Amino acid sequence: MNNSRKACVIGAGPSGITAIKNLVDQNIEVIAYDRNHEVGGNWIYSEEESHSSVFETTHIISSKTLSQYDDFTFDDFDRSVADYPSHDELRRYFQAYAKHFDLHQYIQFGTLVKHCERIDDNSWEVTTEKDGISHTEIFTDLVVCNGHHWQPRWPSYPGTFTGQYLHSHHYKKAAPFKGKRVLVIGGGNSACDVAVETSRVSKKTVISWRRGYRIIPKFIFGLPTDVFASRTNWLPLKLRQFLNDRMMNLLLGKNELYGLPKPETKIGETHPTINDELLYKLRHGKVHPKGDIERFEGEMVHFRDGSKEAFDSVVACTGFVLTHPFFDKEFIDYSEGDVPLYLKMFHPEYQNLYFIGMFQPLGCIWPGAELQSKIMARELAGKWQRPKNIKALCEREVTHPHYKQIATPRHTITVDYGLFRKSLLKHLPKDYISKQPRNQFTEAS
Repeated sequence: MNNSRKACVIGAGPSGITAIKNLVDQNIEVIAYDRNHEVGGNWIYSEEESHSSVFETTHIISSKTLSQYDDFTFDDFDRSVADYPSHDELRRYFQAYAKHFDLHQYIQFGTLVKHCERIDDNSWEVTTEKDGISHTEIFTDLVVCNGHHWQPRWPSYPGTFTGQYLHSHHYKKAAPFKGKRVLVIGGGNSACDVAVETSRVSKKTVISWRRGYRIIPKFIFGLPTDVFASRTNWLPLKLRQFLNDRMMNLLLGKNELYGLPKPETKIGETHPTINDELLYKLRHGKVHPKGDIERFEGEMVHFRDGSKEAFDSVVACTGFVLTHPFFDKEFIDYSEGDVPLYLKMFHPEYQNLYFIGMFQPLGCIWPGAELQSKIMARELAGKWQRPKNIKALCEREVTHPHYKQIATPRHTITVDYGLFRKSLLKHLPKDYISKQPRNQFTEAS
């Protein structure tokens, strides 16, 4: 074991468990804290209000082929997993990963990280709470894996809605909306899923978009869409955008044919919405499109086109705040504005602070989080050195993004899946894959 380092990992979700695994691979002492009672993070579904934002029918929006760890693939786990796994398949996959690599021994469950303070260049004071009892411990390195899909971002409209008003984070299943008039706000993946699901049982479901979004099918020519798209990764990004735009218009037609506003951006300039059912539901009169909201007035919702309609329930599918409640806001606050981190993980000033999985790819997070973890662990083991011009590289992350997206809080950490993976692999040896479990107290090879 490397006695000179002691790392704290915050969170045992998909990013946290691969951070733990790779630290153990490099014989770095590690303790992880998680407020749940099992690994899996957001993918531990519960009908009760909890940390999780998944609901009863949630399936991932990227294919299993491009959503797996290199060290433990879906084939290593279960070859029968669907092309687009359900939340339960994913939960079992993450728990199998943790079991295979014997990670539970390094995780303190039911433990909330309350505060992290950087004492000096080589130490962090981490305060946790379990069963109402606080505990403080000192670490040399802090690895942040707390996720960014758990604190709701609420929209702001004049007036007050007096019906049921909830965020998609609190939506669990469609059954409670039976016979109700439902308004869904948003055009992202959660909004379209909620609109489709509630339309099966509601009296009426309306979806409100303030701008045009692109709806992308899950399969193209019989292949998962991301697998099909990955075959063009060798093309320049702008050419890919052009070809993808043309293909979507050819396959689906224009948004206006479905009563939806025209997208004003190219593919990649907003986060894509992957959904096979919304357009079908729109054309079958099960989901009704509306524009942006002007104001609330009791149960009445006034829209910018001058129309108004009464609703029993409003579900705001308006994203999440990028937040780290264990840091003082004057120390680090990424909830608004730019996120200047090299490779979306290295801070320009604090060498013993790492962010794993804090990026939003046009694809899946976990494969990139695994590669980030390998780079981090190799640095702590003295096998890799970060560039000396780290501050300039952090600034370049902000000024030269993969996509020039619209200026909203949701689009501050976007990367292109293929380009980001390629940039991470440059910092790893060719034999970076490590499928064998390693005990932390054995000699590292």
